Parts: sequence; C-alpha cells; structure tokens
Amino acid sequence: MKIPRFSRKTLCIPYAVFLLCFVVAPMLVILVYAFTDRNMNFSFANFIKFFSDPTKLSTIVYSIVIALITTAASLLIAYPVAYILARSKMKQKHVILMLFVLPMWINFVLRVNAIRELFNWIGLLGEANYFNTVFGMVYDFLPFMILPLYTTLMKIDNSLYEASYDLGGNAFTAFTRITLPLSVPGIVSGVTMVFLPSMTNYVVSDMLGNSMVTIIGKFIYEYFGSDWHMGSMVALVLLIVVFVSTILTGGFRSEENVRGANL
Repeated sequence: MKIPRFSRKTLCIPYAVFLLCFVVAPMLVILVYAFTDRNMNFSFANFIKFFSDPTKLSTIVYSIVIALITTAASLLIAYPVAYILARSKMKQKHVILMLFVLPMWINFVLRVNAIRELFNWIGLLGEANYFNTVFGMVYDFLPFMILPLYTTLMKIDNSLYEASYDLGGNAFTAFTRITLPLSVPGIVSGVTMVFLPSMTNYVVSDMLGNSMVTIIGKFIYEYFGSDWHMGSMVALVLLIVVFVSTILTGGFRSEENVRGANL
C-alpha cells in the first residue's frame, strides 16, 4: 500500500479554502451590493450618493482624524514604556508588562462602561465627547502598541550599543542611530494594529460620546440594518482607506526590507 505524500501545496489547501469562503466570497458580495440598486441592477448611484453627501465625507475625515490622534497618543505613551522595559535589567519586568496586558482579559464592554462611569463621576461625560472617545480608544488599544514595540526592542543586540559607546557615541546617538531605526518594524506593526480598528470602533464613540460622535463604523452598522447596498458602498470605501493606510505604513513590506531601509 502506497503511503500518501504531502507536499507544501497540499498543506495550503485548507488555508485556500478558508480564504475563498471567508475572505473572497464576502468581498464579492460587498462588491455586488455596492454597485447595484434595490432591483439588483448595475448602478453607480450608491457611489455618487456617498461622495455627494457632505455628512458622509465629513464622517470619514472625523474617523481618520480620531484614528490619527489615537495612534499618535498610543505611540507617545507606548514607546517610552516599551523602551524602559526592554532596556531594564529588572527580573520582574515581565510582570509589569503583564499589567498592561491584563485589562485585555476583561470584557471590552465592561471596560468601556467602567470608563463611562468614571467620566460621569468627574463630570466629563457629555462635555468633552471627542476627548472621551480618544481617551477610550487609547485605553483600549494601548496594549496593541506596547507589545510589538517591546518585542522588537528586545531583539536588538546589546553588542550594537557597546560598539556605539566604544566609537565615542553617547546615549542620544545610540538611540537615534540604533534603537529608533531598528524599532521601525515594531512601530509599523503597532501603528497598523491601532490605526485601522480606531476608525471603526463605534462602540467607544457611542458609549463615551453619548452617541454624539459618529465614525464610519457606525455608518456601516446602521446601513446594513436598512440598506445593504449603501452599507456595502461605505464598507468598500473603508476598505480602500484601510488599503491606502496599509501601503503608507509599509504594511505590505517584509520585516527584513523595513529594517534594511532604515539602517
């Protein structure tokens, strides 16, 4: 009896089936609904309606601005934390890192409700809506920025710092010439993991902004409850924004290429 031999192509079959069923097929459904009317006739009406509506265009701008502010704030907080933990010689630094990850073990809605009650108690709920939204998103996505930065910084060889000091460099030179360039892959990964979901996380904006802050994710949710055609068009526009953002952040480049470009 012949024993079947499995090649790499054979092992890729389950993954290919998964992509076809849960990625390609849903995307085709969105494309069909986006460019058809209620009678399923081909039409650009949804496209024209979307880009001729100032409310929808301003919502995209608001979503991108909120995502940019959230990403920038998360990076400013996460980078020093990850750098200190990675360069520290403390034996229990993994415990400190775990404290940042620990909130992720709690249900997302419970965490947002806790922040809502805190803002309500100090009198900020309903007054600083955009601040509340950004604060909630930074709190929610901060671990996704810290972890890739910490992992990347931990991989930096200490001999590079020793060589820098031997050649007359100081701490600032070591940071700008070694740490920062070699941490670019972690920055790119963290920015991608924070920026993209920040544009669609309407739960935070609804709960902390008293439903007064509308982002593009809420549009998609509302339209799919009443008009799948317009909802598909909004989802398609969001997909294009995500695709362009990924290109700008270098998300399609390999880690080796990112490292080599910044050394």
